[in-house]
Amino acid sequence: MSAVSKLRRALPVLLAVLLVSVVLVGCGGETAEKTSDDAQGASEPAAEEAAPEVDPDDPYATGVHHARIEVEGYGTIEVSLNANVAPITVSNFCHLAEEGFYDGLTFHRVVPGFMIQGGDPEGNGTGGSDTNIKGEFSSNGVDNSIPHVRGTISMARASDPDSASSQFFIMQEDASYLDGEYAAFGSVTSGMEVVDAICEEVPVADEQSGLVASEDQPVITKIEVLD
Repeated sequence: MSAVSKLRRALPVLLAVLLVSVVLVGCGGETAEKTSDDAQGASEPAAEEAAPEVDPDDPYATGVHHARIEVEGYGTIEVSLNANVAPITVSNFCHLAEEGFYDGLTFHRVVPGFMIQGGDPEGNGTGGSDTNIKGEFSSNGVDNSIPHVRGTISMARASDPDSASSQFFIMQEDASYLDGEYAAFGSVTSGMEVVDAICEEVPVADEQSGLVASEDQPVITKIEVLD
């Protein structure tokens, strides 16, 4: 049986581990930012500055916005971001992008048949920005109608539901068991061939976690907010 087939069979188990191990929320704390229940057993992330609730004057806190993710050597992924469903998440992502936070960062975790994850300044799943945001998903008391299907963009987090920061992931295949547990905030409108190519071509250093060696991590040249 191929490694990819094994991973696909083990996804329900791995996801709980992977998603949780997504980000050790950035304060130097040693906790993985979770994309599932993989962060259990790790120490809780150090408390970060909490982001305020939605600013009514924030142009990214309502409506649908679009962004372009340029990946060196692979091409461009274009995404539609729905602030009508996840205003805090979309606003956070767009402001980080406008500040150039993501420029030069990488996709540090790649799990074929599942997702690619990036946006960590540490490049190993332990980093983030200086701010954590409220998790906009049903198990955290927020309605979110965006399903985790192929092309969905969602936020990674640690075990704390309000620990998402900068790390995000893009689904290569459907994973409905993430619905209600992670803040999906948009979807890919073009460029899924880039996601597929990364999943097919990037060598994974740790097949269980999907972690990619630093020298093999695809580089995010720039994330540009289009509107």
